[in-house]
Amino acid sequence: MGKDGSDGFDWSKAICSTLKSSDANEVKKLRKLVLLSLQLDESDKSAKKSFKKAVKQLEEEGKVKLDADGTIKLKDKKRKRDKEEKKKKKKKKAKKESEDNDEKSDDEKQETGEKSSEANDDDNGEGSQSVDKNSPCVGNPQGVTRLFLGNLPFSVDESSLAAFFPGEVTHIKWITDKETGKFYGSAFVEMDNSKSAADAVAMAGSKLIGRPIKINFAPAREGDIWPPVKKVVSGGGQAGGSGIKAMSAKPDNCLKLFIGNLSYDIDDEGITKFFANVDAEIKAVRWLHHKDSGDFKGCGYVEFWNTEACEKGATLNGKSLLGRPIRIDWTD
Repeated sequence: MGKDGSDGFDWSKAICSTLKSSDANEVKKLRKLVLLSLQLDESDKSAKKSFKKAVKQLEEEGKVKLDADGTIKLKDKKRKRDKEEKKKKKKKKAKKESEDNDEKSDDEKQETGEKSSEANDDDNGEGSQSVDKNSPCVGNPQGVTRLFLGNLPFSVDESSLAAFFPGEVTHIKWITDKETGKFYGSAFVEMDNSKSAADAVAMAGSKLIGRPIKINFAPAREGDIWPPVKKVVSGGGQAGGSGIKAMSAKPDNCLKLFIGNLSYDIDDEGITKFFANVDAEIKAVRWLHHKDSGDFKGCGYVEFWNTEACEKGATLNGKSLLGRPIRIDWTD
């Protein structure tokens, strides 16, 4: 295998780069990070073979050392040379800066200091953040910050996701059924920067509330509105959905409401207290279940004693109930 493998990837460069920038010294852990950096599936047998061949070639070339216990590391000679080169460059840069400073007058130094201060202010602004946010990094060479999450537990919410990931989750789009509002157990999230996104993808398979989570890079498609305007939205279709569907025309003397996008922890007492917040007393509740499995669909119907109470209840459309924006509509 030359510089590039038959599959078009520079495996040797990816392996050496990952060894330099991470503490991965086990072959399996290194392989996982390298495959992630190249955005390849960990279960791809062809990719695993290419990785193995590249490691073998690097070992034959004397660039890495593979021990019997399964650990791998760069040869000390190369590391030492790299360190010495970095040290030389650092000294050369410091010397040049010192000479430049000596040549400047006091006035020029002051002017330079003012410009430097302004530049630092700019660096701390939004412009710099937008540049740094998507910078390529180890495990994320394309600088992607949008991720797809799958196999999520139905009890997941914004706070549990925030606690699960090492980086900051800035936006969440829960994927739900357009008609029923049922949560599909998947979502798109936006991370605060490419490094946080890489760290999150490296956690693929880790358990959240007892379930192994699927995590993949998911660059926004052309035409998608991403990240969404609101921090947390839900719905199907394009990524920019608002999560709150407009209500249909109200029937005359309406006494019932459809309620969707409900948490699977909801019960009669919880829904009664929810509508009691606007003095809408419930007469009856009917939850919808799948005919075959009997599983709760995440939606149902509520009936009120009078039209006035029904109208009050409708004002809660889009309000948060057990961490999820409830979807409400009129029904006969």
